[in-house]
Amino acid sequence: MPANIIDGRAAAQRVRAEVARDVERLVSETARRPGLATILVGDDPASEIYVRNKRRVSQEVGIADHHRELSAHATQAEVAGVIDECNEDDAVSGILLQLPVPEGLDGAGLTSRIAPAKDVDGLTPVSAGRLLQNASGLRPCTPLGILDLLDSHGVSLEGADVAVVGRSNLVGRPVAMLLQHRNATVTMCHSRTRDLPGVCARADVLIAAVGVPRLIGPEYVKPGATVIDVGINRTEDGLVGDVDFEPVSERAGLITPVPGGVGPMTPAMLLRNTVQAARVQIAG
Repeated sequence: MPANIIDGRAAAQRVRAEVARDVERLVSETARRPGLATILVGDDPASEIYVRNKRRVSQEVGIADHHRELSAHATQAEVAGVIDECNEDDAVSGILLQLPVPEGLDGAGLTSRIAPAKDVDGLTPVSAGRLLQNASGLRPCTPLGILDLLDSHGVSLEGADVAVVGRSNLVGRPVAMLLQHRNATVTMCHSRTRDLPGVCARADVLIAAVGVPRLIGPEYVKPGATVIDVGINRTEDGLVGDVDFEPVSERAGLITPVPGGVGPMTPAMLLRNTVQAARVQIAG
């Protein structure tokens, strides 16, 4: 029996509607509107599209737009100065530095300059440390979106065996920590994992975030398991995920498609993080 499809677009629409209500409630209660500063350095076409989309959805839910744009020739000091200005600006609740930055700039160093209270991407070392310790703070958006999809589809994480394929700081590591905080038993898999198909096939929940087109075939999947595909790979066949969708969907119980699965959740959780950050800052 084919797997049930997890509709990320519908879930993201639900989150955006919730955020829009939260924004208006916050404005009504405090007379202050959350604001998001997107910082784009250079003219990379993909980055321009990503930032444009983030700005659009932010404005749709009532978050104020504080966009900053710098040329590809901007120096490290110039970009750092813009981040510092946003850190000090009370109208800015969240700061997002679009990565990657142009060659010659230290993207990690610039990201770490963002004030943790405004780190709506959840990528600074302070945010990562707070996640590790399960302390309060802002979490990375894609992992938050994955958890939202799992929760909204009734996937039980307490005591579940979860395999995470990929150990990036953007997805793999933080989602593993979030799952552990939910009392899942998590195995982090990577390119040197022995018997990767066997390890994955024991998991109740399989999360693929490695960036290899169609790596995960049906032999990787426990019958009835939940499969979350984070991969977005451009191929001659168009956009495909890290999961070989058609054969895997015949074996899984729940599965996310690509596109239309995890992808729409990332900007939606960015909006939720921005409102959360605004509330904390207003409360002092």
